[in-house]
Amino acid sequence: MIREIITYPDKRLKLKSEDIKVFDEKLHSLLDDMYETMIAKNGIGLAAIQIAIPLNALLILLPDEKDEQNKENLIEVINPKILEKEGSIVYQEGCLSVPEYYDEVERAKWIKVEYFDRYGNKITKECDGLLAVAFQHETDHLKGHLFIEKLSYLKRKKFEKEWKKRKRAKKL
Repeated sequence: MIREIITYPDKRLKLKSEDIKVFDEKLHSLLDDMYETMIAKNGIGLAAIQIAIPLNALLILLPDEKDEQNKENLIEVINPKILEKEGSIVYQEGCLSVPEYYDEVERAKWIKVEYFDRYGNKITKECDGLLAVAFQHETDHLKGHLFIEKLSYLKRKKFEKEWKKRKRAKKL
């Protein structure tokens, strides 16, 4: 089922998500809905909080070399913890909760992350490049943060001005 994605400045996006303790059908259903929602909205990642569910669950599905998203490459992440970070990379990020806005954000180039899959199996994964960026972006959501918070003061002011102007234009 496709769920509604909450968007900035919805206060629920600031909530800290809770760890998942039970790996059951309810969780599987949530993950399946998140997948359908992410694909329907052309996203490469989605955190549960973006559909107003404050649980530590996120999905990442990067496009392959043919620019296609194959479900067998889907990464389902429960209760993630970033264990190590190295380097620096600047990437143009966007967000389903901040639609139609993109800006460059600096993040760690390489990370080591630990998480559980939908069945409660513990996984440790090393990520670099776009996968590392996506993991950091989505885990920020679980802590109540959006990528726009990483922008410089001037870029943030410019974003706020553009965002208000766009909201006014939509009301007309």
